[in-house]
Amino acid sequence: MARLETTDASATRITINETLSRRVNEGIEEGRRDRAGLVPFVCECGILGCNEIVEMTLDEYEFVRAGSRCFLVVPGHGASFDTVRHEQPRFDVVRKPDGPLGEYADRTDPRSG
Repeated sequence: MARLETTDASATRITINETLSRRVNEGIEEGRRDRAGLVPFVCECGILGCNEIVEMTLDEYEFVRAGSRCFLVVPGHGASFDTVRHEQPRFDVVRKPDGPLGEYADRTDPRSG
């Protein structure tokens, strides 16, 4: 796995957890490509022990995944260093900041290649 160089241990841990949740959601999407309606995805907030589920359509998930620095979270679960890019009643889309955290999100994006 790619290394994340930052002096903030908490931000590092949260970002690594978020990228791991994103990988889980990529697998969920892959297995549900032909399914219509709402699909259960895991919250990508990075909070240790969070097991919240966000139901969304595959088109909504693709909207979240349009940027390698963007993550799907339950409303209110975004980290203090993230920017809320989009709010819906069921989910928020947060974006990693420029610098080491954003660069790590870019490097670990399963869709980059």
